[in-house]
Amino acid sequence: MRRHEFIAALAGGAMWPIAAARAQQPAIPVIGYLSGLSAGDRPAHLEAFHRGLGVAGYAVGRNAAIEYRYADSQANRLPSLANDLIARGVAVIVATGGNNPALVAKSLTSTIPIIFTSGVDPVKVGLVTSLSRPEANVTGVSFFSVELGGSTRN
Repeated sequence: MRRHEFIAALAGGAMWPIAAARAQQPAIPVIGYLSGLSAGDRPAHLEAFHRGLGVAGYAVGRNAAIEYRYADSQANRLPSLANDLIARGVAVIVATGGNNPALVAKSLTSTIPIIFTSGVDPVKVGLVTSLSRPEANVTGVSFFSVELGGSTRN
């Protein structure tokens, strides 16, 4: 065996444990972001979402990835967008931009956690059966903005 072949074999053998360790690292979680709106709508909400991930210790590209799907205010697109996220094996679905994204995701999966945002009572629209005990794979935040708003009548 020649010297350079020996060195190459030795280097390859030394690199094997590093390669094996990398192969054993768990894949980073992929968050499915399903919105009923368009990508440019409500940039402050998306920025807040990213800040919240950072507070929770997640950084896109380092220890998390996000797959974005936008329905562009066309509710009929939501089932195919949600199915695409489910087929990709996302770890969680964040459903925002109205109640429809969460309702569609809920109808398509009972195993992937779904986190919703809602401006109305989630019990009334069928997202959960109880506020005190969210069911199965669905939980979220409701702002109750419609219910708490004052009347404009005199």
